[in-house]
Amino acid sequence: MNKVKYKIERSIAKDQVHKKICGVCAGLARHFSMPRIVVRVLAILALIMMPTVTLVAYGVAALIMPNRYL
Repeated sequence: MNKVKYKIERSIAKDQVHKKICGVCAGLARHFSMPRIVVRVLAILALIMMPTVTLVAYGVAALIMPNRYL
């Protein structure tokens, strides 16, 4: 008998339920199974250290990531 293995892939999407600004950090935290606060603190540290790069990356992510309401 042939055994079929199913793989569930989680795509990266903005989390509209737990969002503070656009939901990018919450979506990344959900995708990587991390606490939201950790991702948000890392984003703030990146904003302090590299503001231009971080703002551009956040803006691009906010534009291209799809929304998730669950």
